[in-house]
Amino acid sequence: MSDKLCLTRDEIKALARSPQKDRQLRFLRQNGIRHYIDGNGWPVVLRAAVGALEHTPPAKTDEWWPNALGPRPR
Repeated sequence: MSDKLCLTRDEIKALARSPQKDRQLRFLRQNGIRHYIDGNGWPVVLRAAVGALEHTPPAKTDEWWPNALGPRPR
């Protein structure tokens, strides 16, 4: 997992498939991706906004066993 909070410009360029900031902004708006614009007019996208966080697998649980059958065999 990356230590950075935001996508790099190259990652945004790959996501939007355009090197132009106006087209990148249009792509982000049309697809409902949360972003903000930095002081130079470039889009800034948080990794959490595009689901770039690693998800931990759910904890392993025992298979369901009906109480009518008594205690679970081990």
